Amino acid sequence: MVNTEYAGRSYPAGPVYVVGREKIREFAAAVGATHPSHVSVDSARALGYVDVVAPATFAVVLAQRAEAQYVEDPEAGIDFSRVVHADERFSHVRPIVAGDELVTAVSVESITQRGGLSMVTTCAEIYAADGAGEPSELISRVYSTLAVREADA
Repeated sequence: MVNTEYAGRSYPAGPVYVVGREKIREFAAAVGATHPSHVSVDSARALGYVDVVAPATFAVVLAQRAEAQYVEDPEAGIDFSRVVHADERFSHVRPIVAGDELVTAVSVESITQRGGLSMVTTCAEIYAADGAGEPSELISRVYSTLAVREADA
């Protein structure tokens, strides 16, 4: 059973994630993002970016890494085999580009339980990392809602 006492809990930023050019290109191909700035450095630079630009949904890569701290916490009571992704929302301050060094912290915004189902909403905040790997400039927020079916439901 999902532990409702985790509502409001925050997890610290994890290790620095260096955004790779090929990761952006692979992600763009996987999601069908065809804008040239996702694959061509020249196209991205023509738009004023230093390198290729990640599709807006690339932020989920970092969010899911950070959310793993919560989902894998045995006391949280999340059985991932019973999880359905219900919603994902993005709030971007600026695009993610190849070469960015980012850190992501996550918090459990809310947990609602009804009829054998827990709705868990998390917020992952993605920051540019300073020289010491600490959060500095906010880049994006990713709000995720998971529907977790209880074992006896």
